[in-house]
Amino acid sequence: MGGEPDVTEINNQIAFIDFCKESPKKRRSLCYDKSARVNRKKFPPVSSICEVCKQWNVNLLNKDDYRSLQNIQEVDLKTSSWLLTPDSIRQHGGAIFGDRRYDTTFIYHNGADSYYASRGFRAKLILK
Repeated sequence: MGGEPDVTEINNQIAFIDFCKESPKKRRSLCYDKSARVNRKKFPPVSSICEVCKQWNVNLLNKDDYRSLQNIQEVDLKTSSWLLTPDSIRQHGGAIFGDRRYDTTFIYHNGADSYYASRGFRAKLILK
């Protein structure tokens, strides 16, 4: 489903990680997790990023991973990527995502049930 994986060290781990310039098109238009998808009242998406990551046996990038990736290569200049969301935010119905604008990496929040044609996700596969 798209992406440009490469091996790198990220947060003291060796991992395959997505280096594609923009969030992969085939990984967009998904809400955050199954709960958000199932509870969405109108037009639920076909899946969620957490469900896809589980199927692929990969980990969603967290905000530290995402900032490290942005230091290696600037990504999401026109798109955004969902990020692993702390339970304390998720319990309130929210989820976080990141992008890069104005030479700055931003971490934002949105309802976990939202989905957009320009928001996807990036994953990592940790090598042991």
